[in-house]
Amino acid sequence: MTDITENILYEDNHIIVVVKEQNLACCPDESKDENLLDLIKEYVRVKYQKAGNVYIGLVHRLDRPTGGVMVFARTSKAAGRLSEQMQTGDFEKKYLAVLNGVPDPEEGKLEGWLKKNAVNNMVYLCPQGTDGAKFASLDYRTVSSRGGYSLAEIKLHTGRSHQIRVQMAGAGHPVFGDMRYGGERAQKGKLALWAYSLAFTHPVTKERMRFLSEPPASAPWKEFDFAALFSV
Repeated sequence: MTDITENILYEDNHIIVVVKEQNLACCPDESKDENLLDLIKEYVRVKYQKAGNVYIGLVHRLDRPTGGVMVFARTSKAAGRLSEQMQTGDFEKKYLAVLNGVPDPEEGKLEGWLKKNAVNNMVYLCPQGTDGAKFASLDYRTVSSRGGYSLAEIKLHTGRSHQIRVQMAGAGHPVFGDMRYGGERAQKGKLALWAYSLAFTHPVTKERMRFLSEPPASAPWKEFDFAALFSV
């Protein structure tokens, strides 16, 4: 079993903030593969010598190929309060993505309707009113551009499955490495999508908290300078 000790950014009696590695499932699924939720349960069980089942609440998700910062709840009360923040907009998630091309305009809002096909696990843009479709909204801002690619900061207003990947591809700027939604234009490689910033109000102390996680120091990330984003 993978040791996630070095991935823990913060923990107390109520929450655990951790960096999810790319291509690790965030919770159990049909694949039966190793997943972050079970790894955290085992981490807590061993560290605090817990007997029996360990409660860890899954508050939000990241797609398997997406890495970055996540928060898990250690109590049902904390889970409920964090979930409430997601509904009220107090729970802020920001991503970094390397996009194909340069968005025009360089910053803006993308809104639309998404529907998931459970058979092939694909999400599609569709007209408003389509049965089962859910509204999706995000803001994007181009940080820098180089060699036909752009580094973009993306803030989610909704948390739909595959949302960033589908909406950016629909706008003509698929995420690097996203062959599923961007085809050959996206270039083959590890998906360049990273949950770099997470902000929320602590469910018990009410302190406003923000956690940052840098993308991997590998291609295509290494072609861009995003240090300024981590200096505030």
